[in-house]
Order: sequence, then structure tokens, then C-alpha cells
Amino acid sequence: MKSKNRIWVSLLILMIASSAVPLSSSASSGDRDAVERAISHFYGALNMMFTGDLAEMKEVWSHADDVTFMGPAGGFEIGWDRVLKVWEEQAALKLGGKVEPVDMRITTGGDIAIASLVEQGENIGADGEKKLVSIRATNIFRKEHGKWMMIGHHTDLLPFLEK
Repeated sequence: MKSKNRIWVSLLILMIASSAVPLSSSASSGDRDAVERAISHFYGALNMMFTGDLAEMKEVWSHADDVTFMGPAGGFEIGWDRVLKVWEEQAALKLGGKVEPVDMRITTGGDIAIASLVEQGENIGADGEKKLVSIRATNIFRKEHGKWMMIGHHTDLLPFLEK
């Protein structure tokens, strides 16, 4: 059943991405700035999560039942309650380090924005050694009540986090 859900979510992401128009032609510079701030807020929250602090992560995410998470440890979670549980588990690892977005491309269509990028940096593995991070990621945001909120995060797997 999980495989079927993955296919549907992948198809939904492709449909949204293929119908989206580049920010420069459909969104105001205010929207572009707001999406960039939302992305920056997410990566700030991610780096705080590496210390065990989830306060900002709870702020950047939509708390809707349709949010999705396919992170570097594997799995496929749907709904804020399940996504939050994964963030709580990752925060408990206190991975330390820092990850930043590079090579970012932003696309939007209406109230949806998609950021395709590479996450680069480092964390500390269970063995106490520094682990380099360089993984592809797709982040999806939705404008809710005038604010861009994360509704999807999908990354490559990191071998040192796989379950």
C-alpha cells in the first residue's frame, strides 16, 4: 500500500511542477521574496533541529493533514502528526552540524511554490564522526492565510541515517 501512496504523491508533485510557471513571470517580487524567506526559515529551523530544538520547525510547517515527508532516513509520512513525529525522532539524535541549500531553483503557480536544490553541509554520525551531507531535495510550500508554509519535503537517503 505504501508503494501505491508513493506513486500518487509523485504523480501529484509532477502535476503541480508541470503546471507551475517560473516565479519571474507569474509572481510578484514580494511573493518571490516571501518564498525565499520561507526557504531560509526552513533551513534555519533544520539547523536548530540538529541541536534538538524543534520550535522553529513547528512554525515553518503547515499543520494540515495533507503534508508529506520523505526524508534522508527513509520512510513516507503523510499528515502533520506523523511528520512531527519524524522531526521529533530526528531532533532526539542531536546530529549537530549545519546544512545549507545550494543550486536552488524556485518555481511557483498560484499558491504553490516548489524549491529544487541540493542540501550541503555536515552532521555528526552515531559513531561521533563528521558525516558530509550532499543530497538532492525538493521542498513544497503553500500560501496559507497569506504566509508560505512548508507542505512537503523530499530528499535523497543518507546512509548514516537509514533505518
